[in-house]
Amino acid sequence: MSNGITKTVPASRGQQGIDSLYDGSLQEFEFHMAGKPTRLNVGDYVYTIFKDELVGRCEIIDLIGGAVNPSSGKARTLIMVKCPGERLDEPIARKGHRGTRYYDGSDWPQ
Repeated sequence: MSNGITKTVPASRGQQGIDSLYDGSLQEFEFHMAGKPTRLNVGDYVYTIFKDELVGRCEIIDLIGGAVNPSSGKARTLIMVKCPGERLDEPIARKGHRGTRYYDGSDWPQ
């Protein structure tokens, strides 16, 4: 199993938005999470959910603290991932959510 977090990619980004994480058009991408992660490390993964399906994962290459949410002014951490990530051949049903959830990768195919 590979530890990490799940993040829901908003439907407003469209299919092209999720595809760009896995098709080689990006070298890295920035996710963010509120506060400072306590159980997340470089080398873990961001597992992406799109339209209630787990579609892939991207390896974390950097955690940048000290950022501020421009809307609320609260602290957040920027999570830089390496692209292209690993895309599943067949997505796995997974309910989307707001924010960040820790995930142990238990149903990721071996």
